[in-house]
Amino acid sequence: MGSFSLTHWVVVLLVVLLLFGAGKLPRVMGDVAKGVKAFKAGMKADDDEVGRPAARNAASADDPPR
Repeated sequence: MGSFSLTHWVVVLLVVLLLFGAGKLPRVMGDVAKGVKAFKAGMKADDDEVGRPAARNAASADDPPR
């Protein structure tokens, strides 16, 4: 089950075109690209939060209400 040949990729492409249709394929790929961008932005935001210490608010959840 080594690497796929050109014939395998052509068959996969034909199956994808049959399932999604030629009109839907650009929209599906655009949605995939948006998902990848959102994932990368989320990972970058997580890295930024890990890099700096958490700031405490003046009214913390641990403090009793006044």
